[in-house]
Amino acid sequence: MNLHFATPWALALIPFVIALAILPRIDRGLTRPAGMRFSDNALVRDGSQSWKVNARQWLPVLRWLTIVLVIIAVARPQSGQAREIVTGEGVDIVLALDISGSMSAEDFVPLDRLEAAKEVIADFISERKYDRVGLVVFAANAFTNSPPTIDHRVLEYLLEDMALVAELGLEDGTAIGMGLGAAANMLKDSDSESKVVILLTDGVNNKGIIDPLTAATAAKAIDVRVYTIGMGRPELSGTQWRGFLGNRMVIGRYELDEETLRQIADITGGQYFTASDLDGLRTIYDEINELEKSEVDVRRFTRYRELAGWLLIPVPLLLLLELFARSTKFRSIP
Repeated sequence: MNLHFATPWALALIPFVIALAILPRIDRGLTRPAGMRFSDNALVRDGSQSWKVNARQWLPVLRWLTIVLVIIAVARPQSGQAREIVTGEGVDIVLALDISGSMSAEDFVPLDRLEAAKEVIADFISERKYDRVGLVVFAANAFTNSPPTIDHRVLEYLLEDMALVAELGLEDGTAIGMGLGAAANMLKDSDSESKVVILLTDGVNNKGIIDPLTAATAAKAIDVRVYTIGMGRPELSGTQWRGFLGNRMVIGRYELDEETLRQIADITGGQYFTASDLDGLRTIYDEINELEKSEVDVRRFTRYRELAGWLLIPVPLLLLLELFARSTKFRSIP
């Protein structure tokens, strides 16, 4: 909720009202009052003004406060609440992410593969405001982190806490078929016209009871399109890599089954991508973001509620209070 004035120019009158209220008091303070002589000091033994006289001087404050309230009411204060009306249908997306030990390779400078993937995926999710997004991780087995949800903050928290399989105390390995099967299974009951799995891995299928191509065929049967991303440097696949990153010696082994990942994409009508550095990975997710556009129409509007009436309620009460005070307790003698 935010506060808004429909005619804010009226508020410019308030400083003039304050000046009119203060100037007479300043003028009286600068003018020396006339003196009187008394033959007997007893007549003025209590020279201080009574509390009634002092209080009577502040009665005009009620009138000035009334004027200020009327001016603010003329400015028409309004409380606004923004709303969105979304029509159409978003895309249901499940992100399948490899968390096997090989994702610790630190060739995505300055990050390792898993941290690079987490960073790029978080940015991708933030771009899919009106889509339901789910998350699956896999190593030797597949695990459902979150079913497709519109509450993307949950996914952000899950990504922040995501760790490699060794840190979680789980069996290492790469079960691509299991990861794809778990991701596609979350979309089988989806009524969305567009259902997508984005699977990212840096290895070959060496664990699990589901063959990757069998999982791809099953995904196609329920109209799930699969985009596969191979992470690492394919030209070094099957070789050992040794080198320095900063002050640390890093050793990694590249085993990327590009052929299987490409076949998965072909079977389901998706595409296969390779990412060898952080910028390349960002480009891939940006491209997928463009390929899978949500067909939604968003209309934004703000509903305002008038508050002027509430400001006018005390106006007659303040005027009556001043009139009552002047005619009774604080009445002045002509």
